[in-house]
Amino acid sequence: MALESIHLRKLLKLIFLEPNQRRTALRAEIREDLRREAGEEAGAGDFYTPFWADAKSHVFGGTDLRRATDSRIMANPRRQNLYPQLRDGFLQWWDQKRRWTNTPFKPGKNYKARFRFSGLDATVKVESLLSVIDGVGEEYVVYSYFAQEPKLTEESARLALWLLTQALPAIPPSQLRILDIIRGNTFSIDRNPLAGDEEVEFRARYARLIRERDELRADYL
Repeated sequence: MALESIHLRKLLKLIFLEPNQRRTALRAEIREDLRREAGEEAGAGDFYTPFWADAKSHVFGGTDLRRATDSRIMANPRRQNLYPQLRDGFLQWWDQKRRWTNTPFKPGKNYKARFRFSGLDATVKVESLLSVIDGVGEEYVVYSYFAQEPKLTEESARLALWLLTQALPAIPPSQLRILDIIRGNTFSIDRNPLAGDEEVEFRARYARLIRERDELRADYL
């Protein structure tokens, strides 16, 4: 099932959607699951991967994100609403960072991980990270959140940061960030310290989401 093996960004979105929006999203997930189980092709591919590839290239002096976004929209007009929002939010954040240094940034290591919630038979995927080494040799690792709604809040970002620290133990927690791209906002442990109850809260919310999916799925059987 999709919820039992899911990307962190998608899980955050589903957990923190308003109830009516969450039910609509879960019904869409159920229909996708049923199509896969029937051997049919499900989904239309990852809408965000091309944008994020362009954004990471922009960071390291490759693709210009403004021109790249224009090209993506010309190739697929379905992107004309969301991609400019992603572009503008990302550049708002990145240009602010660039004000403090003229030194080129270098790519860091490639990271990806799986975090398993024991007892839920569920795994959260952490992939497509932006790893940046700054001018003084410090590495920062940024996890991207793409959704228009809901926005990341201190509560949802705190749960995300906790999971990142667990899934990526080799990275000092102070060097982890989660970026709400559309709003150009980053969250970090120094500004959003953990309270100590994140695992309990995350597990409870995840379990409720799975139960809600199971209840809705009964309508399709």
